[in-house]
Amino acid sequence: MAAPTLQILCNLLLLLLLLPFLTVTVTADDAAFMSKLAEALTPTPSGWSGSSFCDWKGVKCSANRVTSISLASQKLTGTLPTDLNSLSQLTSLSLQNNALSGALPSLANLSMLQTVFLDGNNFTSVPEGCFQGLTSLQTLSLTDSVNLSPWTIPSELTQSSNLAKLDLGNTNLVGSIPDVFGSFVSLQELRLSYNNLTGALPKSFAGSSITNLWLNNQKGSGLSGSIDVLSEMIHLSQVWLQKNQFTGPIPDLSNCTSLFDLQLRDNQLTGLVPPSLISLPSLQNVSLDNNVLQGPVPSFGKGVQFTLDGINSFCRKDVGPCDARVTTLLDVAKGFGYPLKLATSWTGNDPCGEWSFVVCAEGKIITVNLAKQNLTGTISPAFANLTDLRNLYLNGNNLEGPIPGDLTNLAQLEVLDVSNNNLSGDVPKFPSKVRFNATGNDLLGRSGGGGGGGTTPSNGSGDAPSGSPNAGSSGSSLSPAWIAGIIVIAVFFVAVVVFVFCKCHAKNRHGKFGRVNNRENGKGEVKIDMMSVTNSNGYGGVPSELQSQGSERSDLHVFEGGNATISIQVLRQVTNSFSENNILGRGGFGVVYKGELHDGTQIAVKRMESVATGSKGLNEFQAEIAVLTKVRHRHLVALLGYCINGNERLLVYEYMPQGTLTQHLFDWRDNGCAPLTWKQRVAIALDVARGVEYLHSLAQQSFIHRDLKPSNILLGDDMRAKVADFGLVKNAPDGKYSVETRLAGTFGYLAPEYAATGRVTTKVDVYAFGVVLMELITGRRALDDTVPDEKSHLVSWFRRVLINKENIPKAIDQTLDPDEETMESIYKVAELAGHCTAREPYQRPDMGHSVNVLVPLVEQWKPTSHEEEEGYGIDLHMSLPQALQRWQANEGTSTMFDMSISQTQSSIPAKPSGFADSFDSMDCR
Repeated sequence: MAAPTLQILCNLLLLLLLLPFLTVTVTADDAAFMSKLAEALTPTPSGWSGSSFCDWKGVKCSANRVTSISLASQKLTGTLPTDLNSLSQLTSLSLQNNALSGALPSLANLSMLQTVFLDGNNFTSVPEGCFQGLTSLQTLSLTDSVNLSPWTIPSELTQSSNLAKLDLGNTNLVGSIPDVFGSFVSLQELRLSYNNLTGALPKSFAGSSITNLWLNNQKGSGLSGSIDVLSEMIHLSQVWLQKNQFTGPIPDLSNCTSLFDLQLRDNQLTGLVPPSLISLPSLQNVSLDNNVLQGPVPSFGKGVQFTLDGINSFCRKDVGPCDARVTTLLDVAKGFGYPLKLATSWTGNDPCGEWSFVVCAEGKIITVNLAKQNLTGTISPAFANLTDLRNLYLNGNNLEGPIPGDLTNLAQLEVLDVSNNNLSGDVPKFPSKVRFNATGNDLLGRSGGGGGGGTTPSNGSGDAPSGSPNAGSSGSSLSPAWIAGIIVIAVFFVAVVVFVFCKCHAKNRHGKFGRVNNRENGKGEVKIDMMSVTNSNGYGGVPSELQSQGSERSDLHVFEGGNATISIQVLRQVTNSFSENNILGRGGFGVVYKGELHDGTQIAVKRMESVATGSKGLNEFQAEIAVLTKVRHRHLVALLGYCINGNERLLVYEYMPQGTLTQHLFDWRDNGCAPLTWKQRVAIALDVARGVEYLHSLAQQSFIHRDLKPSNILLGDDMRAKVADFGLVKNAPDGKYSVETRLAGTFGYLAPEYAATGRVTTKVDVYAFGVVLMELITGRRALDDTVPDEKSHLVSWFRRVLINKENIPKAIDQTLDPDEETMESIYKVAELAGHCTAREPYQRPDMGHSVNVLVPLVEQWKPTSHEEEEGYGIDLHMSLPQALQRWQANEGTSTMFDMSISQTQSSIPAKPSGFADSFDSMDCR
């Protein structure tokens, strides 16, 4: 036994001796590839000399492994080695604006790769599986790779769920746009312009986070079909669809409140320009030239640049209403979906001129003949407004739905032919003089589920009209006795169904709102049935696991709200009986504990102690539940569950491992963390802006946060931010009006009008956001009593700094050490912060504007050489004064100063109720 043991020990010793050499071998692999890459490029890149490739210009390493290669715009030629994916630690590849040729090197399985810029080269092909396994990819840009062989959008990109920017413009793409955008939950910019794409817009665009959509100038036949999906893309800010073959009407874009640039020219769009587009508050640039749009010429507001030149079928050349007959016929066309055939032939303001399918007598429309025109849709009741109509032919189409009963009011009607369609429902009773033909509509007269008996109108003589589905069948009519019997049976059956339904409903209500005994206080508690929030977090089955555990004992006090209910027993178990070692931090109304489930999932439990749960604490508890069960957004902290235990109130949230912004911005030295970079700060600002924008205008109900501050901004391991603590949230009033409320929040972040009057609008959150921006720029707290009085109030001091731009570099956080490009970004954020903290609420922008300003600042950290595609298009990186015009034109003066709060309220500092003021166990990675 001694000999084998000695042999094992010898082998282990030999392995330990060889470990350093193994490390050298791994490093040598990157060295070998980098040497091969240097030989493949002509000329050799500047600064690529010496044996240590990590010292080469444009190359970054970590532990002797290449993490970044940046060789943009160096006039390089050659073919890249095919084994580029051997650089397994590569996170960034920037080779744009050179003359590299050959096949694109495979990037497969570079799981750490985040940004790829290969624009403006001469690559000839994309190998199969080139983008497989890029699970960390955030930006892919190949634009202007004009020499690529025809290829399709690769399906393996769906593995890149973090993709935020996809730029494949002018790369010879063919085929249709795949319906895979449900996989890209972070995608914000999509550029597929100047390709050979065909087909319709994918349905998975709906509900996406895309802000900038460029699909313009497709070669060949281009994209086609409806653009209705745009109405469900509520984050859109810029849309370029020009020079395609889109048809149908412009959809209702009223939910796209951030849309400022809409290019729809050179398509085949029909119908009226919707009022919702004309009234969009952010719209600045719109082109509708060379379509077949109908109705009155739209009148856009001041500050909106618009073009309507070219073909279009507006009824007049100037602004003004259409002739009443034209308006009626356009309503008729609306029922058919505004078909292109009608749009091209129904032009001008006189339908009795040269309009196809319309016959007039003495200026009155007497005949409309739309037989066999392949029409779809429904028959519009607007036909009844053609009071002189004698003949209406709609036969031989694919129309659905009922025959409008209003048509029976046409006193002059003589002929109505709707045969050979797909109509259904009851048949109106027309006068006997009307020659009515409805053959070939198998479902017509069957709305009640039976045959046609009793629903087909008579022609005045007791017989069914000629051509109706029941013509000639009057002999089979049921007797009055049979009809009465059927009615009695039907009424009895309905009564039984209603009775059973009511009993079940009453039972459910009793189960949800019954009383239970609480052994801890001896009192009954009313159970509250709250909305389930199972899907509002990223932890899959967490709530259901908690619920199953929470139902083990029937004597426990549990809120029963679907999967959102958690028992106190479970919360004690996962927090080690609320151990001091599990405390993450303390807020204004309780302590936050870290918990861990059996599957390793981590949670944060906010425990509101009994001494804190007076009426104010209870209101906050109920407010958080009420809000977080109605909102769901990637930049709002997710509520996983809640519980009542005696006088305690407990809320369970997703765990945010990097703690609060406060710790990383002000206390980073004490926590042993690195200071936030400017890239991280502006990304956090954008995340917060998006979360608050959602609360203000995109959720099913609008809310005002009222306590936005760094301690209520939580950070994940990726340093992405989420807004937390909704205990002070108020419902936002309709329109621009304010609502009076008890003063709450944190001094230093309170808007002047709120502190003075207690009245709030969403602009109080905008003010607080401006303060947070100032803190991000300066690294200073909103209120700081450690500095002289003239500098202690951050807003007052920083607004004085903003008077002279040259003062800003002296005021910024000195840990930033900004270069020229960073400084330009800081200037723009500083300007935004100044506008957000304007004294008057109407002078502040809305949060949508803040998002628009911050988006390009986050993106600029990815090298780019794109030029705007057309000289007269709006630059995505618009200046703040240009964007400022949008909200100045649309924000009215708010009646903010009508009421005042009591001296007691104004003199008592508002107590912060942050999610947690500190996270002692924060992990700085």
